[in-house]
Amino acid sequence: MSATATQPSATPPRLELHGISKQYPSVRANDAVDLRVQPGEIHAVLGENGAGKSTLMKVIYGAVQPDAGEIRFNGRTVRIASPAAARALGISMVYQHFSLFDTLSAAENVWLGLDRGMSLHEVTRRIGEVAHSYGLDVDPARPVHTLSVGERQRVEIVRALLTDPQLLILDEPTSVLTPQAVDKLFVTLRQLAAKGTSILYISHKLDEIRALCHHCTVLRGGKVTGEVDPARESNASLSRLMIGAEPPELKHQAARAGAVVLCVRGLSLARQDQFGVDLHDIELEVRAGEILGIAGVSGNGQQELLAALSGEDRRAEAGAVLLDGRPVGGHSPRQRRREGLHFVPEERLGRGAVPTMTLAANTLLTRTEAVANGGWLRTRQLTSLAARIIERFGVKAGGPGAAARSLSGGNLQKFIVGREIDARPRLLIVSQPTWGVDVGAAALIRGELLALRDAGCALLVVSEELDELFEISDRLVVIAKGRVSPSMPVAEATVERIGEWMSGLWPGGPASTAKGTAHAEA
Repeated sequence: MSATATQPSATPPRLELHGISKQYPSVRANDAVDLRVQPGEIHAVLGENGAGKSTLMKVIYGAVQPDAGEIRFNGRTVRIASPAAARALGISMVYQHFSLFDTLSAAENVWLGLDRGMSLHEVTRRIGEVAHSYGLDVDPARPVHTLSVGERQRVEIVRALLTDPQLLILDEPTSVLTPQAVDKLFVTLRQLAAKGTSILYISHKLDEIRALCHHCTVLRGGKVTGEVDPARESNASLSRLMIGAEPPELKHQAARAGAVVLCVRGLSLARQDQFGVDLHDIELEVRAGEILGIAGVSGNGQQELLAALSGEDRRAEAGAVLLDGRPVGGHSPRQRRREGLHFVPEERLGRGAVPTMTLAANTLLTRTEAVANGGWLRTRQLTSLAARIIERFGVKAGGPGAAARSLSGGNLQKFIVGREIDARPRLLIVSQPTWGVDVGAAALIRGELLALRDAGCALLVVSEELDELFEISDRLVVIAKGRVSPSMPVAEATVERIGEWMSGLWPGGPASTAKGTAHAEA
């Protein structure tokens, strides 16, 4: 880091950006962006997927170098050459796509990003203190590869908080947090702001921005298109600023449920590692023409259940998982796709798509239309398939030849979800369908899921956004401690009731059973 002093005012802004520009081969991500953040201010940066928000945050954090422009921090002009230089200044960032080493523990990952003056033992102790203070459940000893997306996000947030930053950058921090965890995080952020910490907050959840943030800068196509007080705006007006229009209303007509497509009976599986979750006697069914939503706090067996249903975990008894009445418990993912089951995992990069491969090549992960006898690829057909998905789902990309990692998170999500919807599955299982997706893209994806349902597909949707589940589901179940609740029609469900069930407090649930046992023993 190099810094050149200017003439600061008595109380200079914490951060000032002047004319920040960044050009990539196929897109101008930032175009002469100006931004000012005051000490103690929670400042939202709003924009649709691909608007340039994440690039701008990476410029501030030193992970990307701008082509032009000036950065001032606490009144001084600085060049932030790397994330280490940013941290030395007092800037911390929580990425939307996590930067954790899978083979290391949570504590070791946190330790890598901190001053080496602290021992690993001390860092482990501090993680426990911070996690407890802020209501973020983090086990320092757990290897990252055993954590769900929500649990990994908590590790990232705790790591950032441990640095006691002057400026904290949060890129979609609540995308996979439960409503209760979001409320606790907001209390934390307000406490930090009251102590003078500045916060740059990126989110597509307009209610959050209106409730939390003091100021909002709107980006569209890499340019600043407006600055507003979000508390004085409505969701509709913020949507218009962000995408130029209000998102279309979803048409959720009553389901016409048909025959049972997926039937799970007595599915019990022991965890495959010491940090996993045992599945206990899972019972559920999904019918043609309906969406069954699964709610739950991250890390309560969602990963294990989805692995058993998708075929990644083939230990289930054949008859424990039935597809159109046929036992498929021991079938591989490829066999299940042939039988009409398609799956969208929660992790986009690394599981949903190979980062270095083109979008056209990434269609081959789950689609075989362009594969001829003998394994030969019909490249023209492959390119045409990817182009169709890009056009149908409004994916902003440099065409079928663009690498997956070159897309914004939301646009990659649209492509992956679109790839599976376009396959016209008999059963579609989706985990976190709109994670990190802007309001327009979220409405598009949810509308496509409903259209697929209306065409007779059976859908199982796992999401930690209750609003999303209430919006698209016909029935809901809750997963807690590896057990699944009875199903409930959405029309009869309330957020409060589902919130209780997420703690295992349904009749006969794990928490209510434990409570009853304790009373009996007393």
